[in-house]
Amino acid sequence: MTREIISTAKAPAAIGTYSQAVKAGNTVYMSGQIGLDPATMQMVDGIDAQIVRVFENLKAVAEAAGATLDDAVKFNIYLTDLANFAKVNETMAKYVAQPYPARAAVGVKELPRGALVEADAVLVVG
Repeated sequence: MTREIISTAKAPAAIGTYSQAVKAGNTVYMSGQIGLDPATMQMVDGIDAQIVRVFENLKAVAEAAGATLDDAVKFNIYLTDLANFAKVNETMAKYVAQPYPARAAVGVKELPRGALVEADAVLVVG
């Protein structure tokens, strides 16, 4: 099985020892995305903007892998305040069509760079 590193300037550059995504066979493992604007590498303001930016970043990485977010089989969502879970649902429905993939949502104390939300995904393509 071949491994391919997926990278795009349309999503924030990795800020640690990881790749934006790795494709192994027909599966794409996407690293977590937070609300960083890829052009400025600055966090967007507020939970609503961060949720949208997270999904835009995931969408860009998926496209770089030759996929879409509709190819997702699993999302993991991390929130510093689970009261924002309904907002994630609203936004996610704009990026992913039914039938929806599997998903986990986890409340966490804090996220990198002071983010309020982070998400990662696993895609199956082809």
